[in-house]
Amino acid sequence: MARRRGKRAPGKPTTMTFPHLHLAVLDAVGYDADGDLNIQPEPSFNETGEARNADETYGTHIMGRFTCDNAGCHKPGWGSKKVFIVVCQYSDDSYNAIVYSQRCKSCNELGKFAMDERSYIERVSYRLKRWAGVDVAKPPYEYKKGEPHETEYCEGCKVGKCSKGGRRASEWDLWDI
Repeated sequence: MARRRGKRAPGKPTTMTFPHLHLAVLDAVGYDADGDLNIQPEPSFNETGEARNADETYGTHIMGRFTCDNAGCHKPGWGSKKVFIVVCQYSDDSYNAIVYSQRCKSCNELGKFAMDERSYIERVSYRLKRWAGVDVAKPPYEYKKGEPHETEYCEGCKVGKCSKGGRRASEWDLWDI
């Protein structure tokens, strides 16, 4: 049976940012005994920045759930433990995290993303602390066997940035993001 191939629908972005989580990220960065943020100067969220203009970039993954809102599709949704993001730091002490969408295996339409906010906050705050020179322990990582990463449906893989798409992070040309 042939799969229907969807085109990008107007208004459905292949990437997204979450500025409303900025304060939660700052809380996760932490404060010292005097009430000052552990990293100085305090970073702001850059709503318009692109990775190509960043001073620092780092690719990682978060978790979440996607739903397919294509009325003609039989697949209601899917979970993903490998949603690709690029955390960016800019020269004006701002940052953002660009999150890449995924497509439905059944109809190839972009999914609607419901993010595991905890994974986003942990990954972004960790990277900001590392860039600021804060001595932080690497978070524990336990490999869990799950469904294989579907590179043909991952927007990060499609642009050659997602490390699960066959390229290591050191090979990225982030100017193309």
